[in-house]
Amino acid sequence: MSIRTVGVTLSCAVLLSSQTPAATNALAKGTRATMRVAATAYCDQGRTRSGVRTHSGIVAADPRVLPLGTVLMILDHAMPHAGPYTVMDTGGGVKGREIDIFIPNCASAARFGRRQVRVRIIRRGPNPRAGADAAR
Repeated sequence: MSIRTVGVTLSCAVLLSSQTPAATNALAKGTRATMRVAATAYCDQGRTRSGVRTHSGIVAADPRVLPLGTVLMILDHAMPHAGPYTVMDTGGGVKGREIDIFIPNCASAARFGRRQVRVRIIRRGPNPRAGADAAR
């Protein structure tokens, strides 16, 4: 086993140990994992937790489940807001398997309500806790 392989194995172990059970299961299945989440919508203009201005294609999520920078695809094709999104915000009330989709039109965001959607994780964002745990 090369040193490089050991480093990759250690990084994966630290990443898996720092995730919630739901995120760990999704990560263990690979980066193309599919999961059900509760989705709501918001229309507040401003800056996200990542520092960018809100715009279409952004969702807020619990960073313990879907870290900032995670790219996901909402798979429910009957839903007008299906498609690719990037986790760029955390949202104060977003906990566990929930996402909050940015929709610029407030009337559309209010009509969206709360619903269950299927998402596929395309690329998982960096986990800041994994870096801090690995440094210890």
